[in-house]
Amino acid sequence: MSKNQLVIQGGEYNSIVKDHSTVDITMALGFPDVYEVAMSHLGIKILYGLVNRREDAVAERVFAPWHDMEEEMRKRNIPLFSLETRTPIKDFDVLAFTLQYEMSFTNILNMLDLAGIPMYAKDRDMGFSIARMWWTLCV
Repeated sequence: MSKNQLVIQGGEYNSIVKDHSTVDITMALGFPDVYEVAMSHLGIKILYGLVNRREDAVAERVFAPWHDMEEEMRKRNIPLFSLETRTPIKDFDVLAFTLQYEMSFTNILNMLDLAGIPMYAKDRDMGFSIARMWWTLCV
């Protein structure tokens, strides 16, 4: 498997796991880069904590996989999934991405494809997550 397999196993210190059937809304917080880059980002940590403080909501994290892991996922038809519960991303109510720098924008398209979520709204029905982006770029 991937040389970075431990990253996708989850269970790190301070991670929050909730039963999705006990909350009203599920949110996947996406960072369009690998775990090692994303975990230095304070914004995703703040949003993760704020959402998970609520009893009616859960936030889980998802990152772009390394190339070797992506290759294995595609080969085995494994959709992109969350770190905490390995829930397929397309099963969340909301999918939110942070847009940190222009070079990562295409990673979002790749992550949507890996998750099995059509890129164009016209190709999606109400069964798919609501996709949102939050910007932190300065122009």
